[in-house]
Amino acid sequence: THPALITAWWVPELFGLAGFIIGWLYILLDEGLETANDKKIPSPPEILVGISFFTLQYWLSGIMYASGYDRTAIFGVMTALSVGGYIKFDSTKAGLITSLATAVGGPLIEAGLITFLAGSGGYHYTDLGETGYFPLWITPVYFLGGPAVGNLSRGIWNALTTKLCVSAGESALPSCKVCNDTRAIGCPNCEAKGYYVTYGREVKCNCCQGRGLVICRDCFADYGDDPNDIERVREIMSRMPD
Repeated sequence: THPALITAWWVPELFGLAGFIIGWLYILLDEGLETANDKKIPSPPEILVGISFFTLQYWLSGIMYASGYDRTAIFGVMTALSVGGYIKFDSTKAGLITSLATAVGGPLIEAGLITFLAGSGGYHYTDLGETGYFPLWITPVYFLGGPAVGNLSRGIWNALTTKLCVSAGESALPSCKVCNDTRAIGCPNCEAKGYYVTYGREVKCNCCQGRGLVICRDCFADYGDDPNDIERVREIMSRMPD
């Protein structure tokens, strides 16, 4: 077996548990802290780029250590990548709380594993670092794992809840106080008339195509739709009764 494919038996279980905890923290904190809808619904490309950025940071930390960089330099680079990654891929209170908890809890769990599994399938860092267990530069690496796993969890959660809502019918979808779950509101351009008067003539409103209704933007993202997808907006409106 290639050395790169060898790992301790408990590593997959531990990583799976970490992903489960981080994911649920994101979902629960998003609801509790009322995270903005555009942040709760990351696109698949955003999710993949965030995971790739975290993977790059993880890889770079090992390369820098193997290349002989000192701990301070590695810590500085990892911290800069973590802060930049958080701002780019998250920037939410839910993400900040979860990432800080991960940055603290992850290394502490490792210290416990290093201590209690010594001599029985455990491991240790080749660089015991400032703590005697690990170098401090692993904390910003753990931190950036929050947005990477968190956005993946958001994506999975959104996909699952969308399917459940479709299966359960419209009554299970989010309740919107603006459109009363009709997904349409009166056109603000023509005051919901479908036309406006100019120079004594009635002219069909181009915004609503004479229907007097436009898509409700207040709840648009709750249905998993892309507000920039004009064709999708037109298709939704074409299915609505006048």
